[in-house]
Amino acid sequence: MARPPGHGPAYEVKRQEIIDTAAALFAKKGYAATGIIEIGDTVGLAKGALYYYIGSKENLLVEIQGRVLDPLLVVATRIQELDAPPLVKLRLLSEELLNVIFERLDHIWVYEHDYRQLTGENLSRMLEKRKEVEHVVRSLLVDAMDDGSLRKADPTLAMLQFLNMHNRTYQWLDPDKRWDAKFLSKSYCHTLFNGFADGKCDLEALEAQVEAQTAASTA
Repeated sequence: MARPPGHGPAYEVKRQEIIDTAAALFAKKGYAATGIIEIGDTVGLAKGALYYYIGSKENLLVEIQGRVLDPLLVVATRIQELDAPPLVKLRLLSEELLNVIFERLDHIWVYEHDYRQLTGENLSRMLEKRKEVEHVVRSLLVDAMDDGSLRKADPTLAMLQFLNMHNRTYQWLDPDKRWDAKFLSKSYCHTLFNGFADGKCDLEALEAQVEAQTAASTA
């Protein structure tokens, strides 16, 4: 939701606090079971004042979905445009997807469980963004099949396997455990790529390429 004219930085700080609070409450109790008054009480605002910042309860859900999808789409597009082999791009995208899960764990709960609470154009826009992410993954898998890195398979099924392995991480993830996003990405991709390539994927060479690409991107 755009900031209304005449509202300074303090307005935006408070609005972001409200979104964070709503994400935590929705993740714990569910969107439908969390009332607007409870959100207001948690952030210290009366109902009318809360609407001044958010417009509606559904706007909160839109913002939470956007915090997951918008940065993911930006990075997915950037990775897709890299001059790198498809498997390297998939491995980089895997790690970025897991970074979002680590950084926005409450949001991911809401993203996965409550997105169908959106209505009308809000739901349509969110579903379209999801399809864009799926399209990038599917396209990279097709590229990897075409260059011989992976065996030929149904690309839609391969895309669903790739995303489902990553997207369910939120159900058990403890960000304080020893596994970080990079470690999980390597593990997931090694499992998937070995299966997709019939055990013929050179994993050490892949990781060397990923490290080189990451270094080049940050230089």
